[in-house]
Amino acid sequence: MPATSTELITRYLQQAITAERSFEAQLRGFAQDGDDEEVQSTFAAHAVQTAQQIERLTERLKELGGEPQQEESELTLFREVSPKFSGPAVPEERIAQNLIAAYAAEAMECALYEVLAAIAGANGDTATERLARDLQRQEHTTAARVWHFLPSRSKIAFNMLTIDEIDPSVETRTLGNRLVE
Repeated sequence: MPATSTELITRYLQQAITAERSFEAQLRGFAQDGDDEEVQSTFAAHAVQTAQQIERLTERLKELGGEPQQEESELTLFREVSPKFSGPAVPEERIAQNLIAAYAAEAMECALYEVLAAIAGANGDTATERLARDLQRQEHTTAARVWHFLPSRSKIAFNMLTIDEIDPSVETRTLGNRLVE
């Protein structure tokens, strides 16, 4: 149990770094999975952003006198909230499952940064609070991007899984389902 408020903030920073490292590795795997370039590109871009977030969290942790944990925390948050799926029947289903897992991780990260911002604010640590709020905004933005893909990619997976029942060209990667920046 932490003895001081700074030690508590340090522990939460360490847990955020551990969670982000785990999710970065997962994102890099998602970016290689399937043939949906738009979804893969989103995962790859967020993996890069996640690496930058890890750097910022690590810098703040060191400013507070802490060090990143070398071994995994007893609370590896991403693994705890990742949905467990049976093996997908088609690549399109795997893409949909990756999107579900990514959205779950983004929601978890938003909550983690909310807690970090709240305890930092309660301690008067405005630098950590600002960092947590900034990272939380980034996670909200990414969650919205991932959410945008869910309806269309679920339809694609459904079409491919029920190919004998319906025409798979119906409601797939139409212009209306594209993410416009």
